[in-house]
Amino acid sequence: MKHLLPLILLVSLYGCSNSNDELRTWMTDIRKDMRPITPKVDEPKTFEPFVYANQAEIDPFDPIKITNALRKLSSKSSSGLAPDLNRRKEPLEDYPLDTIAMVGILEKPNLRYALLRVNNVIYQAKIGNYVGQNFGIVTKIAEGEVTLKEVVQDASGEWVERISTLQLQESTK
Repeated sequence: MKHLLPLILLVSLYGCSNSNDELRTWMTDIRKDMRPITPKVDEPKTFEPFVYANQAEIDPFDPIKITNALRKLSSKSSSGLAPDLNRRKEPLEDYPLDTIAMVGILEKPNLRYALLRVNNVIYQAKIGNYVGQNFGIVTKIAEGEVTLKEVVQDASGEWVERISTLQLQESTK
């Protein structure tokens, strides 16, 4: 039994010898026949800038053009309801309502402020302040929500009122 173990080891090592000549020959033959496939890339399109030649006309990207169009639409309204486009905009009107979160309230004698967070900045809003991009005015500040009255256009171009709320957001920390 003592002599049998070294013999088995010797035979198994012989089987693991370095005779991979057959494999190497096959790999060499395969490499000769293989050619890499490279797809042809189309030439890039040339950029041709547009030149706006009518300097006397209103620039299509001018905000005055949009303001004039809104003013024209509001003058056609049969309901008589329209936002005041001539007033000074407030800071919270730059943000859509879905990006504004109510995080608390602040009470002073005879005055209540809603604490509204936008982009990790806290703003104070009281009743009568404008919030959101749809001419929303704060009408009520309760413990758990802020109620807004927005003035939006329906599909026919008529100005209509819409009630929206901002719910108090619980802290996750």
